[in-house]
Amino acid sequence: MGTAMSPTSIKELDFFSAESPLSQPIADATHQIPAIRFIVARVTLADGTVGEGYLLAFHFNAGAIAGALTDVRHVALGHDANDTRGFDRRCDREFEYFGDVGLLRWARGVVNLAMWDAKARHAGKSVRALLGSHTESVPVYGSGGWLSYSDAELRAEVTGYVKRGFSAVKLKVGAKEGPARDLERITLVREAVGPEVRIMIDANQGLDLPVALHLAEKAKVFGIDWFEEPLPHTDFAGYAELKARAGIKIAMGEREYDLVPLRELAARRAIDLWQPDILRLGGVEGWLDSAALAREHGLPVLPHYYKEYDAALCCTVPDAYGVESFDWVDGIIDQPLRIVAGRAYPADTPGWGFKFKDDALTELRSV
Repeated sequence: MGTAMSPTSIKELDFFSAESPLSQPIADATHQIPAIRFIVARVTLADGTVGEGYLLAFHFNAGAIAGALTDVRHVALGHDANDTRGFDRRCDREFEYFGDVGLLRWARGVVNLAMWDAKARHAGKSVRALLGSHTESVPVYGSGGWLSYSDAELRAEVTGYVKRGFSAVKLKVGAKEGPARDLERITLVREAVGPEVRIMIDANQGLDLPVALHLAEKAKVFGIDWFEEPLPHTDFAGYAELKARAGIKIAMGEREYDLVPLRELAARRAIDLWQPDILRLGGVEGWLDSAALAREHGLPVLPHYYKEYDAALCCTVPDAYGVESFDWVDGIIDQPLRIVAGRAYPADTPGWGFKFKDDALTELRSV
């Protein structure tokens, strides 16, 4: 006879696709993105507890991510959801031959998030409470400012954030027309939001060092708070020179799958803010490990994109710098993150505090 499953063992693992109600074509300095789409993982434990996690998929590599999800399912089924570290180690062993980063890390990450949701729900606690919280809220900023926006669309977005109580906004730079166009858009945003609202710029790795230095110098007059991903993420020496000369805080980290780049950047004093991406880092443990290492080097945490997870996790570290906010999933989950006066307040309900609406999900039957 087989060994009986514990109540918290993963009995089922299903995957779904979803699209944002706000879906539209958008563009940054390096990508044209036709729609805003997600993949949702749903784990069901032996006792019936259900947990969910999601990743921002856009349109990229649909066949490859489907294969990665299938591989992760084989590792996850039967595993105890309380043992998320053990799940990560099993994935490391299973995936080492072809590399345990890239798409396999994303797939592992979305299941890790669903496991955390399930184990916290089973315990009757929020993830924040399960980890131990330093605060009930963290700063949040309004993100977007896509290069595909018209001036009117850009103005409407940033003023909309301010009307909702946000005290900081971010826009994309790296326009194909060059830095002059970037400066026009920065000027527009500063005039639209007034002198008290903080402005950040994000190049999505789209610049080289001379252009980034030029743009930083010209943009300083607008009181730019930080300059995000100005250079390719592997150009550690370039980041070091830019930080030394730019006169603006430098932020990066969202492209990284492990802690090696953070160590390299910290050793070179090349950044001011660390931006962990919870999916690329494989889930909660990877995020927390990176935040701990960043704090050792005096680098505040400024995570990338996933506000529904990042707000809760940032409450568990003492000096989180802020959380990025997009509204993309708000219309397809039951309890959007509460944001008041420029601060995000994670729910105290069990798990992550939200779940996807069933009618927004389409099952991925090929996985």
